Amino acid sequence: MSTTPGVLVPSARSAGPARLEVSPELLRAVPADFAKRHRILPLEIKQDVLWIATAAPGNQQVIDDLRLLTGCEVEETIAPLSEILEKIAAAYQITVEQMIDNLHPEKPVDGETRNLHDIEVMANEPTVVNLVNLIISTALRERASDIHLVPFEDSVQLRYRVDGLLQEKQPPPKQLHPALVSRIKIMAEMNIAERFMPQDGHIQINHRGNRVDIRVGSMPTIYGESLVMRLLEKQSKLLTTRELGLDEQRSALLARMVEKPHGLFLTTGPTGSGKTTSLYSILQSIYTPELKILTIEDPVEYELPGVAQIPVRPTRNFTFATGLRAILRQDPDVVMVGEIRDSETAEIAIRAALTGHQVFSTLHTNDATGAVTRLLDMGVEAFLIASSLEGVLAQRLVRLICPACKEESAVSGIVRDQVAALGSRRMEGPFYQGRGCDECRGTGCRGRIGIFELLAMSAELKEMILHKRSNAELKAVAQRMMMTMHQDALQKAAAGLISLEEILRVSSGDLAE
Repeated sequence: MSTTPGVLVPSARSAGPARLEVSPELLRAVPADFAKRHRILPLEIKQDVLWIATAAPGNQQVIDDLRLLTGCEVEETIAPLSEILEKIAAAYQITVEQMIDNLHPEKPVDGETRNLHDIEVMANEPTVVNLVNLIISTALRERASDIHLVPFEDSVQLRYRVDGLLQEKQPPPKQLHPALVSRIKIMAEMNIAERFMPQDGHIQINHRGNRVDIRVGSMPTIYGESLVMRLLEKQSKLLTTRELGLDEQRSALLARMVEKPHGLFLTTGPTGSGKTTSLYSILQSIYTPELKILTIEDPVEYELPGVAQIPVRPTRNFTFATGLRAILRQDPDVVMVGEIRDSETAEIAIRAALTGHQVFSTLHTNDATGAVTRLLDMGVEAFLIASSLEGVLAQRLVRLICPACKEESAVSGIVRDQVAALGSRRMEGPFYQGRGCDECRGTGCRGRIGIFELLAMSAELKEMILHKRSNAELKAVAQRMMMTMHQDALQKAAAGLISLEEILRVSSGDLAE
């Protein structure tokens, strides 16, 4: 059988992900731009033969160029393109820390200030452009949801939010801060000349074949502009309610509640607790071609097939309230309002629910019954709430134990007492925690899951709402009908999904039984 170099033969190797390992010598021999442009990965040199991984073998021009670059004959081995691209990115990727270590920006003379033109020129320098791109791509690779860039007197703080917690990274030089901010503002189509007023912007990029939307917010501080970038991957797979963390029984109850032809359903919780993601999951579960579903959001976080999604534009006076009025003239069956922020939006949403529409929205409250109190505080009449509200899903996000370093953990007396103080009637083990490994970057946690309380409105609760009973009274009745978030968290801890310490991290009195 022929083994002519440069020709793929039946006996050629088929490389799986584990075989795609590259030596440092080959990275120097085959430039990164060549490997990325031709989508080839150099694997090894044996007896003056260079083996490469490719998904499209037989490109003679590439083979000839590699011969010139390395002085070796070339053999090809087949591997999936996705694996090749991932390994190329990992092998050739310089880290943010390495780039920052190599930076030696010229320090300004004491008392010198850079004018706007100088900053704009610096913002377009390759070093600054590459550093910003690297900061964003590294954040995406580490599954960060937010990037924080905050200036102080002598330094700049760079942090990523991963699984709900901020992780500090090596900071860029203080002298580069104005240029980095300006570069990001240019990308987000913000006004780089305005440095003393808050601004919002938007960036859209492609990362590994996925579209990523980045919301940018700037805020002036005494040491310069602070930036936060929220990363939203549009092609992220939407999870089912079971995958989000609801058990089978409550998933079935939720399905029955949201299949009603009209009424108001709310998800509640603090910022970043996954409220909108839960609503997306619900909309995905009820979608059929027979239903017209419209959403109004700030911003549109995921794209839902078959659903018309509308972003609010406050700068043009297109708010949730004005958008909701317009939506109701579009003959929808189902409406999702990203958030109820004021009495006007609340009243329109509730009246839509009373006139034959199925309405979904979110509120910032600590528990399920708190949604009623919040609507009353907004000035909504009690009889409107009692007539329209069908259910509330309150939630938090907790970090999952890393499966790679999960181990059984003894519960200390202090932790046991703290958990018991939240209202736990019993604590049955064994319980687990993550030791910390490379997979979870030493945190012991990887990924997140929801803890929930699902409240279905009963005749008793509706009667209490009509009489404007307090949240404490509503909660006392509701807890006889539902599993609380604290109970849900303890069940997940007993199942080995989360640690008891994680319950304490997210818990407060509002999770107690």
